[in-house]
Parts: sequence; C-alpha cells; structure tokens
Amino acid sequence: MNSLQSLLKKAAEVLQQPNSVLNYDEVAAFVGSFLKRADTFVEMAARHGSPLYVYDERALLERADQFAAAFKEALGDIRVFYAVKSNSHPALVGSLVKFGVGLDVSSGRELELALDCKCSDIIFSGPGKTKKELQLAVSHCNKVTVLMDSFGELDRLEQVAAELQARVNAGVRLTTDDRGLWRKFGIPLSRLDSFIQKAAGCSHVLLSGLQFHTSWNLDPGPQVNFIERLGQSLQNLAQDRRQLFTFIDIGGGYWPPQGEWLQWAGTSKGRLHQALLNTSTPSTEHYKLPVSPITTFAAKIGAAIQRHVAPYVDCRFYAEPGRWLCNDAMHILLTVVDKKAEDLVIT
Repeated sequence: MNSLQSLLKKAAEVLQQPNSVLNYDEVAAFVGSFLKRADTFVEMAARHGSPLYVYDERALLERADQFAAAFKEALGDIRVFYAVKSNSHPALVGSLVKFGVGLDVSSGRELELALDCKCSDIIFSGPGKTKKELQLAVSHCNKVTVLMDSFGELDRLEQVAAELQARVNAGVRLTTDDRGLWRKFGIPLSRLDSFIQKAAGCSHVLLSGLQFHTSWNLDPGPQVNFIERLGQSLQNLAQDRRQLFTFIDIGGGYWPPQGEWLQWAGTSKGRLHQALLNTSTPSTEHYKLPVSPITTFAAKIGAAIQRHVAPYVDCRFYAEPGRWLCNDAMHILLTVVDKKAEDLVIT
C-alpha cells in the first residue's frame, strides 16, 4: 500500500506541475533566421533534389567560438574537443579541425576519420575498445590520448603499448553514477586510488588525466554536483598522486540553446496520461523545457572547479561539446508532396 500511495503522490505532483508553453514569438524568431535564407534553400533543393542534407559551416564555427569564449572566461586554460559521434560528416569534422578544435572519438572508425582530417590533438574515449583500436591509437600516440574505461582496459593498453614499444598518454573515466546503468562507463570514484596504484606499475601507460561526463544537461547542476564529489576524492588522495594529473576532462552533454520543444504527449503530464489511460489528447500548443545559456554553464562549472578542484590539482581542463556545436549547423530540406489537413502534410 505504501508503494501505491507513493506512486499516486508522485503522479499528483506531476499533474500539479505547470507546463511551460512555447512562446510563438520565440518560434517565429528561430524560424525567421532560416526564412531569411529561403531563396538559397529552395535553389539548393531545386538543383540537388530532396531530401537534401545541408551543412552550415558558418553556424558551426560561430558556436565553436561562443563555447570556447564562455569557458575561457570562466576557466582560463580550456581545450575544446568536438564529440565526433554527434555528427561525423568529414566536411564538418574537417572544418572544426582547421578552426583549431580537437576531436573526441569513441570508435576505431572515428579515430581513422580524425587522423584523415589531419587532427593532431585527439582523445579516444568510450568503453569496449578492441585490441585493433588500441593498436591504432598507440601507433599515433603523438596525437592520441586514450581515456581508459576500466582496470581491464589499462591492462590491454599496457600490453599493446609494450608490443609496439611505445609510451602512451592516458586518462581514466570516472562514472558519475555507480548504481544505475551509467556504471557501464568508467570506474567508481571510490576505486580511483586503486587505479592510480595499478597504473604506477605500468611502464608504457602514462596516467595523466581524469574524465567524467553527464549527458543531456538542461542546466549545470549534474556537472556541478559531480565536481563537488570529485573534489572530495582528490582531497583524500596523497599529494604525489594528485600531482600526476595534467588535465581534467569535464565531458559534454550541454543541451542545445533552444532547449527541448515538446508536443503535449512528450511532457510529463502527457506521458502520465498515456500510461494511465492509453490515450493522448490532441493539442495545437507546444511546450518547452528551458535550458541554461552556455555562459551560465561555464560560470557555474568554473566556480565549482575553483572551489572543489583547484585547491588540490593544478591542471588544464578539457571539454567535449557535441550537439551544442553542431545542432544549428545541420539542416534537412524536404519537399511537401501532399497536404492532408491544416496540421498534416506528407513529405
């Protein structure tokens, strides 16, 4: 009964929460920025046909500049790495490399792309790296830093590096939730000291950094919370172990500036309605989950680092924005072939 009462209480709380209606003027301003280029888009579709994928280099580089400026203001020395998994088109990736952005890759294929794009500053993250992928990373150890995901990966990386008679720079990923599904990424903070001790016995792997990542952040709260936990762990490390770290990678997960635009069925109330009644109420209204500006992310993350990390570690900071950089640079042009109702067309 207590469980049922708890569920009913949570359902009531959801129903009482106000939904933020998406303002028409905001939509008009967003769409208007593209309508100003309508002639260009129509001409491109006429020339190349549709569906047509369009890449906007100017928008991409403006976003990269905005992100770097915000975090340099807050942290000073920041190195930006684009998360290639967000959009791996060679033209887009190549533009960012020429602009001076590093690349964050999470597969052997992405690593090959980064090397083909002549990137000289690559971080290789992600779980489950194969021996072949580690061999590729180690063979380009002058360009690639490997972010290790587990104790087992430390063993495999040491073996590969020894076979290739190389010494590779590396960091270790820290899981931000060691109880849920996210524990598949990285190691728990509680095992960081043990990992450092094991890495000290590896003569071909130079452990010099830490990385963590929280995903789809509407505000910097999850990142700030983990930085506080990280600071507590660093405080408990011996000084000689803290001095190993030359970089801390704060990951990505920054929600694109528009926030999340939802139909009623996508809101918490709408999902609850669907789950309880198996019906969805049609509505012409749209709703919004607002997002913090990137300057707010940078300021709050920077303040948390100054308070919780800077007293213990003097290092450089990395960031891995993906969607935040490429979201506004991606367009798909479609042609309407049938209008079935005022609110329903087929493309």
